[in-house]
Amino acid sequence: MDINTIFNTIYTSPVTAAQFFTMAGFSLLFGILYAFVISFRIRSTKRFFTVTALIPFVVAAVITFVNGNIGAGVAIGGAFSLIRFRSAQGSADEIASIFIAMGAGIAFGMGYIAYGILILVCLSLLFIAFSALPIFQHKRFTQENLLRVTIPESLEYQDVFDDVFNKYLSTCENVGIKTTAMGSMFRLSYKIRMKDISQQKAFVDELRTKNGNLEIAILPFVETENQL
Repeated sequence: MDINTIFNTIYTSPVTAAQFFTMAGFSLLFGILYAFVISFRIRSTKRFFTVTALIPFVVAAVITFVNGNIGAGVAIGGAFSLIRFRSAQGSADEIASIFIAMGAGIAFGMGYIAYGILILVCLSLLFIAFSALPIFQHKRFTQENLLRVTIPESLEYQDVFDDVFNKYLSTCENVGIKTTAMGSMFRLSYKIRMKDISQQKAFVDELRTKNGNLEIAILPFVETENQL
């Protein structure tokens, strides 16, 4: 059998029920397998697993029903765009896995079963391989954190932590100041990189002696509008 026939579309015009259910079976089966494989690298919820497993079939069904109808395609695109505004932004891993599932769904929806399977299998394996390989794990990326320090209202905070910052941090940038506890305290936020991550406890201990043992938090830094 010619290998090219494997990668031909199974659809005719019009699409028959047998062709649709063949597509549905393959997209659901490999969608579930894809979600299972991805779950080894993305520690997400059961709901995310379920959605990822169903996306290839859902997208494929939509593409099948549109089937060259421009008006229906525009309407479906508008409906899908509304989902963005009702969904919380996920991690890069989650967004990538969703796009892979949607790409495979488009292939399934056009009847290219082999291409859809190829997308899910190959990209899920590449996803796991890239996640496991120690690439792009430079110190300047892994040590970037958000430091939040709560201080009493009476404390002059402009230079009070400079000696501690110079001792333990390679970089430090003030990203915000906020009042808290009915205005009786300030919360200072800094984007920091530590010189030695093993000195984190000593760093926090010295900060505690200066802020009156109030709350201190060191969190992963995420580029958002609200760091406070």
